[in-house]
Amino acid sequence: MVRPVPLDPGGGRLLRSGGRLVFLHSTPLAFLCWPDIGDATTELQRPYFGMHRFQWTPDDGIEFQITHGEWIDVLLGAGFQIERLIELQAPADATRHAYYSDWDPEWSKRWPGEEIWAARKTA
Repeated sequence: MVRPVPLDPGGGRLLRSGGRLVFLHSTPLAFLCWPDIGDATTELQRPYFGMHRFQWTPDDGIEFQITHGEWIDVLLGAGFQIERLIELQAPADATRHAYYSDWDPEWSKRWPGEEIWAARKTA
């Protein structure tokens, strides 16, 4: 069963027809490979279908994650035309950064940990 995921209408109201919405977030793949504690693994940790709201720990905040198909439905349903999806890959010489210490550059050289969506408002 596909569960509709509404896009906050505030974002759409800020853009006039032809305006661009560009956003970055962690990939569903990274979310699926991330255990409750530790770095992302090379094995799936949770199911792909049924993702939505996830609370890591009481102190680490809440993450919302949906499938790529649901993102397409959300954006099209909110009057956007999808222009591009960019799956980011760490460069070959990437090293672990103190601020982003939870991202293992070796993992991110093989799989996209973050992605950028670009869409244009049509309505």
